[in-house]
This record gives sequence, C-alpha cells and structure tokens, in this order.
Amino acid sequence: MNITASAISLNVEDERASAAFLAKHFGFSEEMSTDGFVSLSRPDAGFNIIFLRTGLASFRPEHMRDRNADGLLVVLVVDDIDAEYARVLAEGAEITTELQTEPWGERFFQVSDPNGVVIQLVQWVSVPDAS
Repeated sequence: MNITASAISLNVEDERASAAFLAKHFGFSEEMSTDGFVSLSRPDAGFNIIFLRTGLASFRPEHMRDRNADGLLVVLVVDDIDAEYARVLAEGAEITTELQTEPWGERFFQVSDPNGVVIQLVQWVSVPDAS
C-alpha cells in the first residue's frame, strides 16, 4: 500500500462556519468546496479536514447521513503550546478545556468550533523522573 494523502471528514450542520473557524484560528485554507462540502488544508498538517453538511444525499454510508461529528477530537501537535494558547485566547475563541499538563507529558488545551467539533492543540513536554 502507498498512501498518497489523508483526510478526516466530519458531518456538521454548518460546514461554512466550521471552515471559517479553522481558517481564522488555525491557518487552514480552503482547497475546494461546493454546496454542502468544504475541504481545508495546511501544508504542514499532513491531512485535509473536510466538512460535510449533515444530511447530504450523496453521503455514504447512508445510515450515518444525518449524524453529526460527535465524540472525537481533531488533534494538532504544535511546538509552543503556551504561545498558541495565548494567541487563540486573544483571537476570542472560546476555550473548552483550559491549558493543562497530564502526568505523562501531554500539555494541551481544547476549543470547540461553532458546530461543536473539538480542536485540541498538544505539545509533548518532558515528564519529571519519578525515581
């Protein structure tokens, strides 16, 4: 197998609102769009994020057509989590989970886009030696 590209596709009520949120706060750019569909990318992300309007007749599998993106996190690993937290906060994005560090070295915070999609920014930091 040779994977040539990767994407995550999420059903949301307002695909344009989610796309605008990623563009404004995380520097994603629209690659293509049509009614009910927006595909965004960043050269350094390694994947596209696609927002589909919930209920599109062309959605497969059909039994999931009316479901919204739920129970998942879109995670972006960054170099300076503290600077990103300050920047996103200054831009007025509502913080869903405040900046915190887990015992295993994951320093992160979360925001939610207008459709409730959770975006988590992470930086892996050193874990103090427990010995």
